[in-house]
Amino acid sequence: MPRKIEVVDYRPEWESMFKEEEKKIKKILGKNCIGVYHIGSTSVKNMPAKPVIDIMPVVKDLSLVDSHNKEFEALGYECRGEFGIPGRRFFAKGGDNRTHHIHIFEQSNQTDIQRHIAVRDYLRSHPDTAAEYAALKKKLAAEFPYDNDGYCDGKEEYMKSLEEKALRWQAKQNRLSTGISLGICFGAAIGTSFGISFDNTSMGMCIGISIGLLFGSLFGSMDRTDSSGQK
Repeated sequence: MPRKIEVVDYRPEWESMFKEEEKKIKKILGKNCIGVYHIGSTSVKNMPAKPVIDIMPVVKDLSLVDSHNKEFEALGYECRGEFGIPGRRFFAKGGDNRTHHIHIFEQSNQTDIQRHIAVRDYLRSHPDTAAEYAALKKKLAAEFPYDNDGYCDGKEEYMKSLEEKALRWQAKQNRLSTGISLGICFGAAIGTSFGISFDNTSMGMCIGISIGLLFGSLFGSMDRTDSSGQK
């Protein structure tokens, strides 16, 4: 019988399950490993999800990962190669009682890495969207309890829209962070000049940084459009 699809309420132990596996993965991949990220719905607190921990290690060289297949198998993982996504190494643990998925990407593959991180961070910051997505998954799990293709097809369009919104949001957050950082540097320079002019360094720095933060925030919040007017 095919594996049953279930969407359950959030479980606090999902975070500790990720951290436990993270240590094992880092030990296997060694210096090739740059970072290990908890992704997917189990990484979003209070969000219902399929009880499978999705883990995304990022490595310097993807070609070196295959030499560690035996070590992953020793942990109970099944090695499935790219499994439909070029530039990935996919591992599944638990058989029909699935517990973990590992999705390994090379650092150069920022497209796949950033879309996973963007969706995770967007859902963490937008609980209404997380609740909406969870409700859709619960509905589909009830409708297609043993049909993974039906379940995935049912949320494909929603996921495409979610990824697009998440990536736009992430880009805006990055611009805002950059703008604020530049604003602080600019403000510090202005503050130093003010401090010298008024013989009051503290007051000059307060004024300068306040001005810098204001302009930095405005700069970072500006929408970017291309020549066609599309964001």
